[in-house]
Amino acid sequence: MAKLPSPKKIWRIWLGSQSPRRPILRWSSTDKLGLLMVCLLVAIISSYKLLAVPDLKPGDIAPFNEIAPKNAKVIDTQALKEKRKGLNEKFVQVIDKNQSNSLEKYVIRQIEELRLLKDPDFEIGINKYSLSNLERNWLIKVSDGEWKIWEEEIKKASIKMLSQGIINTLAFEQLNEASSQQLIDLGSKDSPNRSLGAKILSNSFYQKSNLKVDSLKTNLLLDNLINEENINTIDVKEGGTITRKGEIISSQQFDVLEHFNKVSRSPRPLKWLITFSESLGCCGLLLMIMRREKPRLKARHGLLSLTLLFVVQLTKNWLVPIASPLQLILPPTLLLSQGIGTTTSLAWMASASLIWPTSLNELSEVRLIIACIAGSFIAFLGRRMRSRAQVLQIAVFIPFGALLGQWFIFNQIIKEENIEFNNLSFDTNSLFNETLIISAMLMITILIIPILENTFGLLTRARLMELSDQERPLLRRLSREAPGTFEHTLTILSLAEEGARVIGADVDLIRTGALYHDVGKLHAPNWFIENQRDGINPHEEIKNPYKSAEILQAHVDEGLKLARRYRLPSPIADFIPEHQGTLKMGYFLHKARESDPSASEKSFRYKGPIPHSKETGILMLADGCEAALRSLDASSSDSDACKTVRKIIQSRQLDGQLKESSLTRAEIEIILRAFVSVWRRMRHRRLKYPSFNPR
Repeated sequence: MAKLPSPKKIWRIWLGSQSPRRPILRWSSTDKLGLLMVCLLVAIISSYKLLAVPDLKPGDIAPFNEIAPKNAKVIDTQALKEKRKGLNEKFVQVIDKNQSNSLEKYVIRQIEELRLLKDPDFEIGINKYSLSNLERNWLIKVSDGEWKIWEEEIKKASIKMLSQGIINTLAFEQLNEASSQQLIDLGSKDSPNRSLGAKILSNSFYQKSNLKVDSLKTNLLLDNLINEENINTIDVKEGGTITRKGEIISSQQFDVLEHFNKVSRSPRPLKWLITFSESLGCCGLLLMIMRREKPRLKARHGLLSLTLLFVVQLTKNWLVPIASPLQLILPPTLLLSQGIGTTTSLAWMASASLIWPTSLNELSEVRLIIACIAGSFIAFLGRRMRSRAQVLQIAVFIPFGALLGQWFIFNQIIKEENIEFNNLSFDTNSLFNETLIISAMLMITILIIPILENTFGLLTRARLMELSDQERPLLRRLSREAPGTFEHTLTILSLAEEGARVIGADVDLIRTGALYHDVGKLHAPNWFIENQRDGINPHEEIKNPYKSAEILQAHVDEGLKLARRYRLPSPIADFIPEHQGTLKMGYFLHKARESDPSASEKSFRYKGPIPHSKETGILMLADGCEAALRSLDASSSDSDACKTVRKIIQSRQLDGQLKESSLTRAEIEIILRAFVSVWRRMRHRRLKYPSFNPR
């Protein structure tokens, strides 16, 4: 029996099926866990409604036409809620026994405290209870027997008052009057023992309460009050239409659907499992397509695409009645096409469409198709736009193009041909307003792209154009402090740009990378031959090949430091070490072996890494061929130039420098011819004009 390949093996086969095979950037366990968590969130938010959550609610779009099976009177829950809202201030309170016991104990403590106030502490008691002279004299002269009788009367009065309920909003004077009435057996109202007892009770109960709201009795009261005012009902006739597919479900329609048990609330595990698996599979497929398009893709790029998918799914469930496919699909598609690539944006759009909920909007499934068509235009055009002004044109023309498309389909085809298509409704004004909203959303997306560029390491065409501006501070510094290196950079740029163009590589990326690949030479310009003047070569003065090799390696290390300081994107910074790869510093190795034949070759190789993309591979070849092509004399033929370039390219191949660049043999041959054509332009000579000597 044949053994099925494991998922890990299938994954490797998928990624390794490229021609030519490209090196894959391995993701850490933390990255994989983060991506898996977002995938699970997308799957959960797409399927949670199938787990005991009503599949419909007021404000959703009706996914079907529903007819009333019989006559019925249905309670209008919205009107019921409005009535309840008006009665919210009515409630039923009951005695809280725990609070009553606490207040009763507090009264006893006050009595005991008053009894203990003698001699030096007596003045404190006078101030605390505001005792009058009569009350003070009575307290001093009272006998133990009279005190016990007085104490029992106060305890009885407190129990009576607590059983009737104490509220915390009663004024102190009213509370004192009520306390005095409870102590009527102690004598006349002005007698000191009665007035002192009333003060103790008042001080103990003031701004306190032993009542709590009984929710059950309150609800019964509200129901009785509502019934007295009559409950609003909805009359339903047998055969009448409850909902129409594509229309928003009102609260009254939802009440009728619930009355006829048309709203599912029971768990649907099988359907949930299918939806959950479908959403999880879409996320996985999206990542697979992204990795296959760009094996060097960073985990944060995958996280960005999945996060956008999660936000869209969340927004669908939250704003279904007012959010359309155009509003939710177009902005992320533009962002991904600008920052990552066309294939990724198309894959993302396909994933978002596949897991779109069955209830769409008032224009039904057709609008999702139109959104996908408009998104496809954005995916193809967005990556080709080379300035933010051009991207802004997309934000204007694509939404209005979608508006015209919808108008043509619904007004010219469906209405004129009398085609019945899911009871669609059409409102020109609402579509025009939606178009303005979509344009605004796309413009906001364009504004936040620069922020996301730094956060997620995106590299848009507009960003590349900005970085390749030769007036930028780092490039101006290079042209001033190392003019020879800058001239060398421009020559390599011409070679690499043409090489990238003829094989369909990223011309903008290689142009920008070429401009910055040698910025590390700013740390010591005079140590590089193109910047040396008057024949002075510092390497000949130190006569130490090992030190010279360290200085050459330093121009890579210092270049990476400058890239971090000037915040160059990582795809541009990659050109700095990869254009040298692990090449051998042949001249200094030869010098070292003249004095020490056992000198290690490892000390005279760059640290790498070797090129991991076509663009950095082309730049390595251009860097190696530039000096050789310059050294050819004017009488050299194209054949001579081809031989020179081929020899250099073959040496790079034999040294293993291009094995991870994904450059094919055919592409290398095309690049070779492109280099020769650039050399042909470089060696162009002007005619020598006769000098003119004025008399």
